[in-house]
Amino acid sequence: MRTSDIDLALECNVDSVHLVVPSSNLHIQTKLNKDITILSDREDVLQMAGAVAEYAKSHGLIVEFSAEDASRADFKFLRELYASGVSHGADRLCFCDTVGMLTPEKTFNIFSELAFSAGAPVSIHCHNDFGLATANTVAAFRGGASEGHVTINGIGERSGNASLEEVVVQLEHLYGVDTGIQTQNLYKVSRLVSRLTNLTVAPNKALVGGNSFTHEAGIHVHDLVKNTASYEPISPEFVGRTRRVVLGKHAGASSIELALKDLHLEANAAQKEEIFKRVKEMGDLGVHVTDADLQTIAESVLDMHSNPTVKLKAFSTVSGRPSIPMASVILEVNGKEEICVDTGNGPVDAAIRSIQRAVSSVGDIVLEEYHVDSITGGTDALVEVTVKMSKDGQTITARGARTDIIEASVEAVINGMNRLV
Repeated sequence: MRTSDIDLALECNVDSVHLVVPSSNLHIQTKLNKDITILSDREDVLQMAGAVAEYAKSHGLIVEFSAEDASRADFKFLRELYASGVSHGADRLCFCDTVGMLTPEKTFNIFSELAFSAGAPVSIHCHNDFGLATANTVAAFRGGASEGHVTINGIGERSGNASLEEVVVQLEHLYGVDTGIQTQNLYKVSRLVSRLTNLTVAPNKALVGGNSFTHEAGIHVHDLVKNTASYEPISPEFVGRTRRVVLGKHAGASSIELALKDLHLEANAAQKEEIFKRVKEMGDLGVHVTDADLQTIAESVLDMHSNPTVKLKAFSTVSGRPSIPMASVILEVNGKEEICVDTGNGPVDAAIRSIQRAVSSVGDIVLEEYHVDSITGGTDALVEVTVKMSKDGQTITARGARTDIIEASVEAVINGMNRLV
């Protein structure tokens, strides 16, 4: 609040300035070492603020006169401060809720009076310390505010400021206000700002968070298929997004069917049930099943024979140091139970050797190649095992997909054997 600051701004060839004036006695005492309960100090603050506004106007600048910490200021003094700014040429006024102390009810009441008596357009500047920045900004508009200060993704000091996307969509959809904003670009801009500022948007952030327009619960998806408005207040396209169905512990059969349809995969009722079972198993481990996971699971299930010659009943492995890796399997081969135990270079090798011994009665099946892929990152990721197997000159490729690499390997080998025998 010094004329020397105006001079520095003029050197930057600006056409407008935002003058921030402390308005609460707390800020005035801290910043200006004055006390407005003392008449002379009160008059000094008013004179200083007015003089800087007048100096800026005399140099041809547009002036927004901003009362810092206005929500904790004495309202009578606040009106005097605004009057001083306007009388010295301020073009606009700003009410700053510097530490987020406003409530929507109080904001509406303040602006219902201030907006029509201050002598200049009044804007609102809200901080989100109590999570009310957006609500207070909308309440200020309802009360008569001509302008609101907002930020993309609500970024700002401490807990941030009012969120552009939230304010705009609330005004558009809840109050029927045409803001003139191209809302279909809101998500794109949100992602850009997040990337450039290196500030991650919370998954549960309204409208632009990763979980918005994302559905998992089976009962929700079931109704969503019939009518998207069942669990979406607005179309995701309104803010430039698309709808997503994720699969996890809350997924239902409708979610699986919709996801399979999106992947252009067809499955019969039994196969859908098996896919659903595997998705739920991953979900119970706290894992969200990605599109890649689902495709791998589905392809693995679709690869299984409907009437298999070889059926897995149980298996177990032992491994460690210095113990020798060992595996035991119980299979049903042509209706007859086979139990075999073998050792190997590791638990996977031991399990495959045990299976090969158990099915030796139906032929000599050779494992030609073995390949493993992690579909998504993390130690709990879905694992896809692909094997190439041969018997009597016939060679096939089969796959298995589980979160357990040994189980995925066993599944892949048994799938392959059923195609060869």
